[in-house]
Amino acid sequence: MKKHQRLAQDILDYVGGKENILKISHCMTRLRLALKDDSKVSMDALKRVDGVMGVIEDETLQIVVGPGTVNKVAAEMSSITGMTIGEEALPGDLTFSEKAALDRMDRKEKNKTPFKQLLRKIGNIFIPLIPGLVASGIINGVANFAKNAEYGIGTTWMQILLLLGSGIFTYLAILVGWNTAKEFGGTPVLGAIAGAFLFNPLLADIVIYGEPLVVGRGGLFGVIFAAWLMTVVEKRVRSFMPGSVDIIFTPLITLLAVGFFSLYAVVPVAGLLSDGITIGLNMILDVGGVFAGALLAGFFLPLVMVGLHHGLTPIHLELIETFNSTALLPILAMAGAGQVGAAIAIFVKTKNKRLRNIIKGGLPVGFLGIGEPLLYGVTLPLGRPFVTACLGAAVGGAFQAVMKTAALGIGVSGVSLIPLIADNKYLFYFLGLLLSYVFGFIFTYLFGFKEEMADGI
Repeated sequence: MKKHQRLAQDILDYVGGKENILKISHCMTRLRLALKDDSKVSMDALKRVDGVMGVIEDETLQIVVGPGTVNKVAAEMSSITGMTIGEEALPGDLTFSEKAALDRMDRKEKNKTPFKQLLRKIGNIFIPLIPGLVASGIINGVANFAKNAEYGIGTTWMQILLLLGSGIFTYLAILVGWNTAKEFGGTPVLGAIAGAFLFNPLLADIVIYGEPLVVGRGGLFGVIFAAWLMTVVEKRVRSFMPGSVDIIFTPLITLLAVGFFSLYAVVPVAGLLSDGITIGLNMILDVGGVFAGALLAGFFLPLVMVGLHHGLTPIHLELIETFNSTALLPILAMAGAGQVGAAIAIFVKTKNKRLRNIIKGGLPVGFLGIGEPLLYGVTLPLGRPFVTACLGAAVGGAFQAVMKTAALGIGVSGVSLIPLIADNKYLFYFLGLLLSYVFGFIFTYLFGFKEEMADGI
């Protein structure tokens, strides 16, 4: 039996069997399971399964198994259970207990604060796009790295790389609009149209309030709001529209109403919002300098811990749209580097075989900027190393702020971000990584870890 097959079977055994599964989904590192009965989960045994790096209880049970592995494990569980990944059973197909389980998950979601729910929704819009953003960002970074070195300029292979790297960013508004409408229960293509008309070059020919419209004004915040508005209006119109003409008049009325309203109201308001966020962040970094960088990097891991870090994706993209780079990303990237340093310190000090194996499995992807395996498998369960990792990150974040490093695109962080660093400041970014590694190691080795902490792992 292959490793991912054994891991999938072990997880199923400890979550109550395939009969207890309502839904299977996953992100880059976590397997997400919706369960009929949470009481059937053997939590302690599940956490000790070889290959499980951490378990998070939210509206779904989230099991950290790492990038690459999670896709295989989800596919294997889909094969065992006969359930399609990401799809729920229709309400009419559910038993009373299954409906009750879904109701409990809905209540958990509704009991969260509105701000946390908003960030979660934004995260759900961008999470499906992350693989494409990462791949395209790296291609763009490598191509621009070569251009800066005056290598391959004007060649066919360079033009192809630039084409492949820019594709998702050229049509990102359409993808974001699609995912927004889907997330809020509307027709995805109407959301996609919202993204398309807000970034359509024909906007420049339209004069409203005495000024020509600016293509992309309001950025992705405008797209998200317009696509959400599409779902609201669509549902309202559909509530009174006769079924015989619904497919014709519901989308037509929705598109006309939201289209005109977006150009006259959404674009100006969203433009002010995006300007305020981007200019405000740059002012904070300019004025706060070393302290702002330290605070932003030091407090980023708690956002990752609750999965709200994806809500920052549109902010990075707005910074890139406005200033051609994001100064925020290199600072926040130090959070993962601090964790790497902390994990290395624990690996050096501990004799706990299971803990050392988790660290060995999490370090390679940790260096590449995927920190969840180390976060949920090592630093967070141990407690104090989580704090010392944040302190190590703060040192690197302060350095990045002082050096004013920025990224030309978004993607995973760590050493993978180096090709995307703007203004040839690759060395400064790398030195910031080293500082976070070193100080994460020092703080954890001296103050963050004692062997008895490993007894519960």
